[in-house]
Amino acid sequence: MWSTFSLGPLRTDALIVEGDGERAIPAGNVRIEVLDEETELPEEMAGWRDEIEKESAGARDDGRTPPWNGPRYAVEALDVSRAASDERPEVRLRLRPTDYYTFLAAQQLDRAFADGTSPRSRYLDPDDVLRAPAFLQCSFGVNVAVVTADDSLLVTRRSGRVRMAPGLWNSSVNEGLARHIDSEGGNTPDLFAVARRGMREELSVEPEDYTLELLAFVLDVGRRQWGVHFCARLTDLTGADLRARMSRGVADRWEAGRMDYVPFRPEPVIRYLLDPERAGHWAPVAPSLFHLALVRAHGRAAVERAVTQVVRSL
Repeated sequence: MWSTFSLGPLRTDALIVEGDGERAIPAGNVRIEVLDEETELPEEMAGWRDEIEKESAGARDDGRTPPWNGPRYAVEALDVSRAASDERPEVRLRLRPTDYYTFLAAQQLDRAFADGTSPRSRYLDPDDVLRAPAFLQCSFGVNVAVVTADDSLLVTRRSGRVRMAPGLWNSSVNEGLARHIDSEGGNTPDLFAVARRGMREELSVEPEDYTLELLAFVLDVGRRQWGVHFCARLTDLTGADLRARMSRGVADRWEAGRMDYVPFRPEPVIRYLLDPERAGHWAPVAPSLFHLALVRAHGRAAVERAVTQVVRSL
């Protein structure tokens, strides 16, 4: 029942929890609730967090740059129901406050406890993949597929300077939910606003430059990282225009080490995803993002035909 996304020989840990690409999810159908109580690690894992904090302090003392312990959100639960009027999904996302050091500790899912178990074996049920304690889900990512006005899909490769997943091929824009930014003034975070922030910080484009649709909610089951898929269509900016604009300054210049522009048609994009040179070098949720963006633009039937043709030609 719960199969992660695959495309021919490409296998990923991305579970598409809600959304098929054919219909966008309206912003008004997403309700976010922030719980008051901070996420707490079990005693053994709290010691791992202490190690990270000490290592960071040592790095600072040695003149190295430590990871910043920024305020984040952990996912308590995500529930989906259907609207009675049109059967569109209604999503309820519950979050808890946490921080980056807790996230780093929780990412050690296969580290052994004293009794030989691990966080993965002790706290996760492989038969109920949607449920997990909040302390193991200290991340919520927003991924955007960006299509230029001249119908090119922007694909990025993460810089070697970033701490998480350096060198992997990834979405056009990737932004994490940040409590100190996305809940400024005590407001509940808005996923569309986070996507717009990522577009501005990573590509220097403003909301009037594009249309934005929410396509899906996804879970990276291997790392217990929740997120959403968006598609942004640039209204007037071509690939050349976007490159020229970015040459004049980008806030997060070092997020991406490389950017490719792929013709936004099913066959070229699928061939790009399945290129052997990129095999094993994809961020877990990126292929599903680009696939759903294709479905939204070209229809599922056309995309599935292209998948069959490309896979047979490999």
